[in-house]
Amino acid sequence: MADRVVLAYSGGLDTCVGIGRLRDAGKDVVALTVDVGQGGEDIAAIRQRALDCGAVESIVIDAKDEFAGDHLVPALQANALYQKRYPLVSALSRPLIAKHLALTAKQLGADTVAHGCTGKGNDQVRFEAAVAALAPDLTSLAPVRDLALTRDQAIVHAQQHGLPIEQSERAPWSVDQNVWGRAVATGSLEDPWNAPDEQLYAYTQDPTVPQDPDDVTITFEQGVPVAIDGQRFSMLRVVQELNALAGKHGVGRIDVVEDRLVGIKSREVYEAPAAVALIAAHEELESLTLERDVNRYKRQVESDWADLVYDGLWFSGLKRSLDAFIAHTQQHVSGDVRLRLHAGRAVVTGRRSSQSLYDHDLATADAGDAFDQSWSKGFIDIWSLPSKISARRDLAN
Repeated sequence: MADRVVLAYSGGLDTCVGIGRLRDAGKDVVALTVDVGQGGEDIAAIRQRALDCGAVESIVIDAKDEFAGDHLVPALQANALYQKRYPLVSALSRPLIAKHLALTAKQLGADTVAHGCTGKGNDQVRFEAAVAALAPDLTSLAPVRDLALTRDQAIVHAQQHGLPIEQSERAPWSVDQNVWGRAVATGSLEDPWNAPDEQLYAYTQDPTVPQDPDDVTITFEQGVPVAIDGQRFSMLRVVQELNALAGKHGVGRIDVVEDRLVGIKSREVYEAPAAVALIAAHEELESLTLERDVNRYKRQVESDWADLVYDGLWFSGLKRSLDAFIAHTQQHVSGDVRLRLHAGRAVVTGRRSSQSLYDHDLATADAGDAFDQSWSKGFIDIWSLPSKISARRDLAN
């Protein structure tokens, strides 16, 4: 079916325009929507919108549990934050969508896939790099990128062609969301000086509104959160529950100027209440259970891992190798972490683990101290010996 194209369809402006462009080029468009926990979005309405835009078929795949287990778990174990701020909300979903895009194309006998990305964003790279790694014989098309419309021109284009879209000239934000978080860009946010309008938030409540704090205890088993306040949940449910609990306190609002892969800076606003709360808890449990050198080295690996995922290299050999290292570090990361959720913050107030490396008798400054302080002088002499020797040389010259 050389004229059949499988399009990664979100229901937003760009993918609606993409269906129209591909159809005008004589292609039969199969719209593929992968449900990764888009929250308040009506998946049935998205499916119908694709048909209304001219798709010959609209397929919806429920991949929420797959996304949580195969993508969010490794991201959490990597404490993944791009440039120390962004929890990779969109970047984590793209390789999963690309995987189903390639599988669906193979099942339908199509030799072409497509996406609705523009030429200025990161997702064009993420989709096409993933498809190339999974199905190198498939051709990738980017009809919106080829059209090179600005966002306001795309809105007018969609209106002129009778395409059902939700964006308007009054609120032209671009929104991408899944269970891990929500990303908002364009419109008034393109001026980094403009404060975000409260109405653009959906996953979080205003953190400045006074309310009593909530304490929540998260239980981890080998780096995977398995329970909240003693009640066991799947990874997906843990994230959903914490989105509600932390989101109520405005936790996870992120306003950042980030460096895009294509070389430009972009102002983005994110909401990721569960992601921010879980990463804070997981990092703290690692501080309790990992050896010092492992913990230090892992922080370097985490940055590289986040960069690879942000750059669309989920299926790269280097990422697979880093995955193996990170997974090995998690064998003792089990225990409980207590968080206080309040006023936009998730603050760790307690941690405990049967795998803890914290020794009270060594750490205490009170009676019962088991640390022999006489060891320290000899340790310092040996530790500083290289510096002492080099200093003598430098002073002699």
